[in-house]
Amino acid sequence: MRDPLERPPIFTRRHYGTPETFNLIVINYAVVAFGLMAFSTSNHKIYWFFWVVLGVLALYNAFNIYRYREEYNKIAIIAYVISVAGMSLLFLIV
Repeated sequence: MRDPLERPPIFTRRHYGTPETFNLIVINYAVVAFGLMAFSTSNHKIYWFFWVVLGVLALYNAFNIYRYREEYNKIAIIAYVISVAGMSLLFLIV
């Protein structure tokens, strides 16, 4: 039973945590941006290790999507596909 002298909470917590889709997109962009900075030269030559990093990132994406597949609804999948397209544009710009 609740104590009658205890004040009721003014604000209830409605934040349920950051969705895994957002974390995955941010990690993807961070890894690709760092990989492009670290493994490319001024004359637009990409080192082979960049492709290894992208392969490991693809495995991480597959594992993360498999692990949190109940969170990936239609909107999350659309956001993920748009982010992958944006990463390819980032690669083409650099």
